[in-house]
Amino acid sequence: MQASGRRLLLVCTSFVILSILAPSNGASNSTETLNQSHNKTRNPLEMTPRVSFQLKLHALFHWSSFGLLMPLGIIPVRMSSKSQNGRCIRLLFYCHVISQVAAVLLATGGAVLSLMNFENSFSNSHQRVGLALYGVMWLQPIIGFFRPERGVKVRSLWYFFHWFLGIAICATGIVNVYIGLRTYHARTTKSVRLWTGLLTVEVIFLGFFYLMIDRWSYMMKQGHASVEQLRPTDNRRTYPTTLRKELAIVQE
Repeated sequence: MQASGRRLLLVCTSFVILSILAPSNGASNSTETLNQSHNKTRNPLEMTPRVSFQLKLHALFHWSSFGLLMPLGIIPVRMSSKSQNGRCIRLLFYCHVISQVAAVLLATGGAVLSLMNFENSFSNSHQRVGLALYGVMWLQPIIGFFRPERGVKVRSLWYFFHWFLGIAICATGIVNVYIGLRTYHARTTKSVRLWTGLLTVEVIFLGFFYLMIDRWSYMMKQGHASVEQLRPTDNRRTYPTTLRKELAIVQE
């Protein structure tokens, strides 16, 4: 009995020792794997013709989607708020819908291309932000499809959420295109200054045009204000001294 007990104790002790050593060995293998992955990320990417074509196609899809069609599709909505023509408003609405649907489809194509052909460890900001965008961007057309009718109380809440989510997706997508260009440069050591400059010029132009839509008609009216419009019709109104003198001279 004592001999069998000693054997059992020896087996148990050996098992405990092996159990302690096993995680250490696994951790060593895991560390080696992480180091290899880290070195793979840091080293320049081997650019075969196939990989080069896929990267360019991926960049084209996302540039066209997040960098062009999405911000461009916001402008017709902005313009429709200044229009009084029902036919023009409908045309601008359809332009908005078509551009946004095309943008979502192009971004989806870029996502499928990335998931099928690229290394997706999600160890960098470009991949993590892109994954979040892929999930959220499909929520926007669904919200747009189920928009309430005008006059319903929930319409204001729907409009704010749809507007805010659209602006957030568009801005985040543009930032991620910049991050993608920087990541491409880090992995391939190729210059992306030209593409970064072109994207910057495009974003500045679209942003300027977006802001000018709201102020254009007001700015044009500044040079056509007549004296009759400036003449006071209510004695309770007060005007600056210089304007009162000019009006008095005109009236005389």
